[in-house]
Amino acid sequence: MGEAAQNKLEGMNGPGGLRLTEEEAIMDSALAAIYDDTESGTPSAGGSASGSGSGSGGRGAGSGRGSVNLSRWLGDVRNLFSEDVVSIIQNDAIERRGWKQLLFEPELLASVKPDIQMVGTLMSLRGKIPEKTKDTARMLVKAVVDELMARMKEDMQRAVTGALNRRQHTPLPSLSGLDWKRTIQRNLKHYDTERKLLIPERFYYFDRARRSKEWTVILDIDQSGSMAESVIWASVTGAIFASMPALDTRVVVFDTEVVDLTEQCADDPVDMLFGIQLGGGTDINKSVAYCEQYIEDPKKTLFIMITDLYEGGNQSALVRRMREMRESGVRTLCLLALSDGGRPFYDERLARQLARDGTPCFACTPAMLPELVAGALQGQDMTALADKLTAKKR
Repeated sequence: MGEAAQNKLEGMNGPGGLRLTEEEAIMDSALAAIYDDTESGTPSAGGSASGSGSGSGGRGAGSGRGSVNLSRWLGDVRNLFSEDVVSIIQNDAIERRGWKQLLFEPELLASVKPDIQMVGTLMSLRGKIPEKTKDTARMLVKAVVDELMARMKEDMQRAVTGALNRRQHTPLPSLSGLDWKRTIQRNLKHYDTERKLLIPERFYYFDRARRSKEWTVILDIDQSGSMAESVIWASVTGAIFASMPALDTRVVVFDTEVVDLTEQCADDPVDMLFGIQLGGGTDINKSVAYCEQYIEDPKKTLFIMITDLYEGGNQSALVRRMREMRESGVRTLCLLALSDGGRPFYDERLARQLARDGTPCFACTPAMLPELVAGALQGQDMTALADKLTAKKR
């Protein structure tokens, strides 16, 4: 380390007048670049950082008035802090300092730790990301989607298959579901040569929940800016539903306009996410009206609306439409948020109106969702189930 840098580090004191080590000084410099409100650095993709936090030949982002070497700053942050803290600092760098350069240079974006907040930021910048960065951005989004998919796919498939497996509801399996070929093959060892009869010891049946689309599941997703994390989780959920032969899955997103993303969700949830434009107004009633065309058998339809209920359209028509849908036999839910986060902001008065008409409205974590969907498919009291799951979450 150069003499000037050494003198700079020796002059940096921590709380109580304690001197900082070199690593602590670098850590302090990296944090100051984001959280020091008295001075701010100007980010640059390359070159050397300047400012009070970085001496000649030193490391760190620097917190003084000058340029901040983002690639060096990212390296410091990733080396000195735990993964969960890195995610927070990265997002604060964008929110507090406007360092969108993190997302506009392939080399920098490749260094960013992928997380759900970062995906939300990329979605909000759709159309502004340079062409040279798009492939890197897609890889980052795919890494997060794959992680979320792995986290909930097995539980969701198990819950849905269990709920729809009719053999769990009757001790008398249907003859029409008998798998003759498998039953004969597995029981050949029990063939009675004297009587020339095959006496099966066990019968095998097709899993009817996997043979046909028994239920229609409609996801109606609010793509307003405040719903970013919920949109990501809902997209992953839609992709999981679409992969299950037992379900006819429809995925719709809305702001003041309605966009049907069913095909993109089934093919590739990453494409779906890049097809969503966060922000804008909200017309929930318009989207619900659009979704009604997919309801062929109300008693075999699950309608999940994911929105904070800040309706910019016809609120009274929305309440009436949801009531009529519920009365026709459709299983209806309103998820005020689908995320691991805390209590969401939402229109409490509208939520109470919908709840009185039989549509439970509550925030749901991804871990709660499989049990919730299974309960809906099995015909459980959704208000009671929602209350139970909400209490369990607390």
